[in-house]
Amino acid sequence: SMGALSLTIGGVMFMHNYSGGGQLLVLGVITVLYVMTTWWRDIIREAAFEGQHTSVVQEGLRLGMILFIVSEVMFFFAFFWAFFTSSLTPVFNIGGVWPPVGIEVISPWGLPLLNTILLLSSGATVTWAHHAIVGGLKQEAQTSLYLTLTFAIYFTTFQFLEYIEAPFSISDGVYGSTFFMATGFHGFHVIIGTIFLTICAMRLYFDHFSRQHHFGFEAAAWYW
Repeated sequence: SMGALSLTIGGVMFMHNYSGGGQLLVLGVITVLYVMTTWWRDIIREAAFEGQHTSVVQEGLRLGMILFIVSEVMFFFAFFWAFFTSSLTPVFNIGGVWPPVGIEVISPWGLPLLNTILLLSSGATVTWAHHAIVGGLKQEAQTSLYLTLTFAIYFTTFQFLEYIEAPFSISDGVYGSTFFMATGFHGFHVIIGTIFLTICAMRLYFDHFSRQHHFGFEAAAWYW
């Protein structure tokens, strides 16, 4: 809780150029990453070495993951709501048009299209990996999972390049703020998912998954 609070407050302070905002943001990020690391470590220990993941425990983990994903859907729904409200009924102070007057938009046929293809391809390969695990095909599961991670890394790299080359910034009115907030948090989602799948790749290598028990991978695939 303290890590998430530091992350959000630090992020707001950093965006508004308050003193100490950057430091608080970094502290929040480090704390959240530490909590994630220790949580994953404990879950892996309980599942792979202690045999504590009974059917009841697995149902609880599934429900928790579903609720977490639902909360993310609601989070992104807010940004889409802001975007469609601003684009479908543009107000007079942005020129009454969308995109706003003076904004040069990014072509959807360049990096955005390539990143869309990469994301759809990664969804196909992670599903392939899941079917391979269920079928007991370890080598095939590893190949498809490594392909997924490759697509994820390329996506993040291209997203970074798109940000560098963008002809507008987050401070350029409602267009810039909704674009960078929505795509930025989605990029953060992809980074977390990449870490999640990397851990699954390591667990797959060490034979932590079986045909019947592999919820750790299922959770990562759901999140992806």
